[in-house]
Amino acid sequence: MNAFMLMIMMALAWPSKQAELWKGTGGLISFTSDAPLELIEAESNKLTGILNVRENTFAFLISTKTFEGFNSPLQQEHFHENYMDSEKYSSASFSGKFIEDVSELELGKYELRAKGMLKIHGVTVERIIKCFIEIESNKIRIESNFVVPLEDHKISIPQIVHQKIAEEIFVTAKITLQAS
Repeated sequence: MNAFMLMIMMALAWPSKQAELWKGTGGLISFTSDAPLELIEAESNKLTGILNVRENTFAFLISTKTFEGFNSPLQQEHFHENYMDSEKYSSASFSGKFIEDVSELELGKYELRAKGMLKIHGVTVERIIKCFIEIESNKIRIESNFVVPLEDHKISIPQIVHQKIAEEIFVTAKITLQAS
């Protein structure tokens, strides 16, 4: 299954780039839970994304089952079974449009805001997420850092492990898109 279509497919049209669709696979998405008694980090290199330049739209997807790097196999099992319910909600996604007018962007680096629907654990929440975009002659790099409050996506933390799991999770996503 494809990775997290979570964060950002913008639409950019500039003189040196006339491609309408830009696609990427193998993007990196990681998360950190920094709680008082435990630091949990995991990542996946299965993030996929698409950007429609003409429509100024984006979509990103990640399979929750592809996250690795937990402190232990038991911690990874708890992530999938107790918190993400990965059998029922096998992916997370982010799709929407850019707020800024990106139709005339040229080669270079930009900071934009992506407005869309972030779906995690089967719960969809409208979000505005800041992203950094670098446009090169044959690729577009997108990177974003944002916080996900577990409560927003109905992910509950049992009282017994409340000091080991943060209520807000820090997420980083990076992907390179190529013209298709």
